[in-house]
Amino acid sequence: MKRKSLLKGALLSAVTTIALAGNAYAQEVTLRLHQFLPPPAPVPKLILKPWAEQVEKASDGRIKIEHFDAMSLGGRPPELMDQARDGVVDLSMTVVGYTPGRFPSTEVFELPFMMTNPVSTAAAYWEMVETDWQATEYKDVKVLGAWVHGPGVLHSKDGITKLEDMQGVTMRGPTRIINNLLSELGAEPVGMPLPAIPEALSKGVVKGTVIPWEVTTAIRLSELVENHTEFSGDQALYTAAIVLVMNKAKYDALPDDLKAILDAESGAKLSTFAAQVMWDMDPGARKIAQDAGNTITVLDEAEVARWKAAAEPVVAQWIADMEGKGIDGAALIEKAKSLITKHGG
Repeated sequence: MKRKSLLKGALLSAVTTIALAGNAYAQEVTLRLHQFLPPPAPVPKLILKPWAEQVEKASDGRIKIEHFDAMSLGGRPPELMDQARDGVVDLSMTVVGYTPGRFPSTEVFELPFMMTNPVSTAAAYWEMVETDWQATEYKDVKVLGAWVHGPGVLHSKDGITKLEDMQGVTMRGPTRIINNLLSELGAEPVGMPLPAIPEALSKGVVKGTVIPWEVTTAIRLSELVENHTEFSGDQALYTAAIVLVMNKAKYDALPDDLKAILDAESGAKLSTFAAQVMWDMDPGARKIAQDAGNTITVLDEAEVARWKAAAEPVVAQWIADMEGKGIDGAALIEKAKSLITKHGG
């Protein structure tokens, strides 16, 4: 009887050891994702959360992603990149230009009238990250996705129907390049992240802003201004570069199989998906403004040509700035255009 008890105990111990080893192999990882938009906004609701759900499903629940929206973990939007770099959070989504000067090459995709198709531009952007910028500009973080939004639109309290209407208008811009553009067009740019727009408009700090249609619903912009200005055809005044990044040490510590799952659900797949979702959300948001009785002005080709000419110094200045950093800006513009075309733009 004693021998049987000992044997039974040994078997139980072996089973326990195997179970523990299995649990160790099937390592579970929780990642905290921090970003600046409110939960109902298209990016968290329709991009980040579905992406996270797919990662969790593909990993059989071994990866769990917790969402912290609207800067709920503290700090300001310009700090999001460093929060991921320093391990304050595991993942962060941010507009690259919220940290001006830190990612100079990336600005090529924000140059005026560079983007005509956000999905093609996102594919080009991701290719540049994968082949070059991950090891250079983004060496301090692991980039999981890189994309742009749909055509940037002017939203103002007073209507803008021609270039001259921009003169002296205080206009919020999100990044260095876009603020330079607003200045060249005659406006007085005020840099600030998106969450600050409603208060700035309400208090008269600015009289207008540039953002794509899709995110106007998140800040109820059509209730704050009554005028919106678009550019005809496939002309986009601007777009902004967006990234989802991960703490490098956290990524490197993942088991190889979880890295493979995360990589498979990210990269070009995530980047083009995100750009498509944002672009798809533009018409519905535009209709809200239209139904509210707001005025939507579409500049014709002749007027757009005047804006393009006025924006040329922004490109020239950027090329000069890049030369000072040892970057061939002109060559980078041609490469970006070529990649956008390659991907269908």
